[in-house]
Amino acid sequence: MVPPFTPRARALPLRRESQLGVVASQPQSMPEPVPDPAAPIPPLAGDGEAALGALLALLRDDLQACNRTIVERMHSPVALIPQLAAHIVAAGGKRLRPLLTLATARMCGYQGGLRHVDLAACVEFIHTATLLHDDVVDESALRRGLASANAVFGNKASVLVGDFLFARAFHLMVADGSLKVLDILSRASATIAEGEVLQLVTQNDLSSTEQSYLDVIRGKTAALFAAACQLGAVVAERPLAEEQALSDYGMHIGIAFQLVDDALDYAADQAKLGKTVGDDFREGKITLPILVAYAAGDEAERVFWRRTVEDSEQTEADLAHAMDLMARHGAIQATLDRAAGSAAAAKASLAVFPDCPIKTCLLGVADYTVSRAR
Repeated sequence: MVPPFTPRARALPLRRESQLGVVASQPQSMPEPVPDPAAPIPPLAGDGEAALGALLALLRDDLQACNRTIVERMHSPVALIPQLAAHIVAAGGKRLRPLLTLATARMCGYQGGLRHVDLAACVEFIHTATLLHDDVVDESALRRGLASANAVFGNKASVLVGDFLFARAFHLMVADGSLKVLDILSRASATIAEGEVLQLVTQNDLSSTEQSYLDVIRGKTAALFAAACQLGAVVAERPLAEEQALSDYGMHIGIAFQLVDDALDYAADQAKLGKTVGDDFREGKITLPILVAYAAGDEAERVFWRRTVEDSEQTEADLAHAMDLMARHGAIQATLDRAAGSAAAAKASLAVFPDCPIKTCLLGVADYTVSRAR
């Protein structure tokens, strides 16, 4: 039976300094024309990080324009709102989701203005809002290596500012004027919430299946990746087949991304990961590493998993033992192998597009999702 959810209600002391300048200090330049598809393809040498760096270089001005839009739209006369929003936005991250919107739009030949920039900012607002809400639900203390917003500002402020960012996202959708864009992003927002609720329902339940786990990660993570990529074809007014191909690419990227996240929760260097290793175990989240280890274990091992995950009775030594069992049964490698399969499917989805520098970078981004350390 799923235990009742009881979030912390006590707000912690408020940090007064603003980190807005970290984002706002971008050069004030407008996006350059679409990158020349005939330009030399950036050398990647099979390195996912290099591919991401090359994509960032190709889309530098678009991304700077997106950052400026984010800063402008975070503004509010209620000082706590931009202060808290800036805390999480400035905390880092590679802006992967909005970057994918910018990249797919340019790959599809979009030259019609700044719609792709505003929608990329919209995607980032949706993502940031979900992070604020998720950290409250999970009672997380760290986010990207820094104190999470709820740890600094308290749960109530984090939830309300998350709501504000969702409202800003929908304002950008309406301003775009496309019912199709509104449909894509509103459906994605609802799907994210459904994925998070499904994760809550399956929490502490070792009878959960791999299918239910995949349903969770498709909803809570991959849906926004899919929407972010599909938007590129929509703003460029490309055929439905290309829309679907980019949606598929994003979905597979998102699945790979979350699978690696779930593996890193047990296998990463905490300093590199940017959050506390073993959080999923302590919270009783049913992820693929646990499902694999539980299915392969003997009865004594299953008793351990039922005590620690289903009954939430854990000692300080239990996380290390859980990681030993995962290593014994190859659970982490099995999870990473599944992620590699999703990355390969993402690459295959791009076959309908002609070769160009951005496509090559997007192929490399698929590798990055599997090779990253955080």
